[in-house]
Amino acid sequence: MPNYRRNFVAGGCYFFTVNLLERQRTLLTDHIDLLRDSVRRVRPFHIDAWVVLPDHMHCIWTLPPDTDDFPMRWRLIKLLFSKGLPRIELLSATRQRRAERGI
Repeated sequence: MPNYRRNFVAGGCYFFTVNLLERQRTLLTDHIDLLRDSVRRVRPFHIDAWVVLPDHMHCIWTLPPDTDDFPMRWRLIKLLFSKGLPRIELLSATRQRRAERGI
């Protein structure tokens, strides 16, 4: 597992790239309304820019002045998005044991 160095700054501006596990899938654009709703439910933060492509997305956020907790926001967005998707993907035994989705 990579050893990420993260800079936590309250009210900071952050750039993110998030991609699907299987890059040939188009879940992000196929379910764009679900993605939008997931983000809307997790805010408040300011969206400076956001680009959604079929298999990945790039975004720039500015957090509120009193918080630096972007990991929790991403965790919630991913949770809401994945819970809203139909369960049609094939899962390995490991993913089934861990109750993970193949997204």
